Amino acid sequence: MHNIEAINKLLKDELAATETYQQALNKLKEDVSLGEAEQLMPIYEDHIVAVAGLQTQSRDHGGTADEDAGAWGTWAKLLLGGATILGQQSVLKALHEGEKSGVEDYEEALKDTQLAADLRSLIETKLLPAQKAHVRTLDLLLDAA
Repeated sequence: MHNIEAINKLLKDELAATETYQQALNKLKEDVSLGEAEQLMPIYEDHIVAVAGLQTQSRDHGGTADEDAGAWGTWAKLLLGGATILGQQSVLKALHEGEKSGVEDYEEALKDTQLAADLRSLIETKLLPAQKAHVRTLDLLLDAA
């Protein structure tokens, strides 16, 4: 049960990220003056892959995978909604903060000595490196904005 709780916490983060990036991409496509949506598409796709991986982990460990980001997703949407009014830099900053929070959550999960080996491996080899790459990409986009 312990691993299911850890998985679902991370899964909620990833579901919130997919919802937030979808909203950002829609807004950027509507208002080209905010920037190129194509630069964010690979990050969005990485989050979709992360959701699928964590949902598989949940099922493999006997749980029921969350399919909704819950309150975290609602907060993320509100934050990004406000940022889109303020422009490209605000959108990128909101996404950047979300990515940094995701790095912290993955690093915190790895401190858990009871974390299942397969979940630990997924986080160490795929999810955390991708999350850190997202932060670097958004750093570059913020510098260019």
